Amino acid sequence: MSDTNSSWERVRGGILWIAIPLIIGLILASSVVPKPVIGVIRLEDAIHGFSAQNMIKQIQYASDNPEIRAVVLVFESPGGTVVDTEAIYYELTKLREKKPVVTAVNAMAASGAYYLSVNTDYIYVKPTSLIGNIGVISYLPPSPFIIEDIITTGPYKLWGAPRDSDMRQVEMIKQGFFEAVNLGRGDKLNAAPEIIFSGQIWVGSEAVRLGIADELGGEAEAATKAAELAKVANYEVTDLAELAGVNTLGGIFFLQSENGMILPYPNKAGIYLLYIPPLPVK
Repeated sequence: MSDTNSSWERVRGGILWIAIPLIIGLILASSVVPKPVIGVIRLEDAIHGFSAQNMIKQIQYASDNPEIRAVVLVFESPGGTVVDTEAIYYELTKLREKKPVVTAVNAMAASGAYYLSVNTDYIYVKPTSLIGNIGVISYLPPSPFIIEDIITTGPYKLWGAPRDSDMRQVEMIKQGFFEAVNLGRGDKLNAAPEIIFSGQIWVGSEAVRLGIADELGGEAEAATKAAELAKVANYEVTDLAELAGVNTLGGIFFLQSENGMILPYPNKAGIYLLYIPPLPVK
């Protein structure tokens, strides 16, 4: 064997000694190290006590688990109660301190659901999604009156507050909603405040033009954007409901008629971040 061939054999042997352990290591690493996960949290209901707790549980799961690198919120919701919407909003704020959050709107993200959307990094809508309806709706308490069989220690013990107090509270909540939209959308808004805060609901393509949303797209585009913001590749997209151990069944928010028909009204009086569509004209 010539010196040249002998040298080549030694070089080839050295390369093999380096390459084989490297290949084995890569194989082992790919089988042991989990892929980064883009977690999906779905809200396909009004926002009320039951659905809010389910959503919060998933948000906290995503926040606490390092393999989940970003989150996509998928909305199909008309909004709901003020207190439950705010509870989710605060949890989203804490999650965004750690990880990107992107919104994907299916048919609707109105009122309280839009309130949550503005607390994410990017909003995708479909061309005919319904989005917006920024504002508050309330059922005023009845005017106080005397009930002979009930003794109370003050004029508002039975009713909770005078009617003008409720109206001031509605105004305060409205201003908080407006502030959240300005904070979340800021310079992206392309219309005057009197248009943005008129309570109007827009289709997705118009919402993008107005800066209410960022771009047309769906869940796939939202997952891609979330991964881009988290700077990950070769990721998995996983629904978090089962992983977080939530029960998606339960809770009644809307009023039901005597024949069992579900109406678009909450079953309790109160103050809501809620879109109530008009009933069909007979």
